[in-house]
Amino acid sequence: MKHYMKLKSDPFERIKNGRKKIEIRLYDEKRQKVKEDDLIEFTNLESNEKLVTKVIKIHRFNTFKDLFNHFDYKMFGHDEKIDYKRMYEYYSKEEEQKYGVVGIEIKLLGDEKNGY
Repeated sequence: MKHYMKLKSDPFERIKNGRKKIEIRLYDEKRQKVKEDDLIEFTNLESNEKLVTKVIKIHRFNTFKDLFNHFDYKMFGHDEKIDYKRMYEYYSKEEEQKYGVVGIEIKLLGDEKNGY
């Protein structure tokens, strides 16, 4: 199955250059449909560029704090440790409590112009 997700330029570029290996989302109804071996097509919100990744593993957690503590910050494509609280710029604590969170481990396959 193929899923579609949008990203700002910075995280999009970190996936594109192979540095970002974990995409962080709420484990809401849409993300509950994502399974290992599925494809995710990410679209850059600013440039509309697209890239395709393969889902390697689904990592479920109760909180963003648990997820961030589980992985090395480099898996998120960062050069230094980042604060999990920044996720509350995108999601509320109420949503976090309702759905839990997911770290979607991905592998870059390429772009559609190149046939993945």
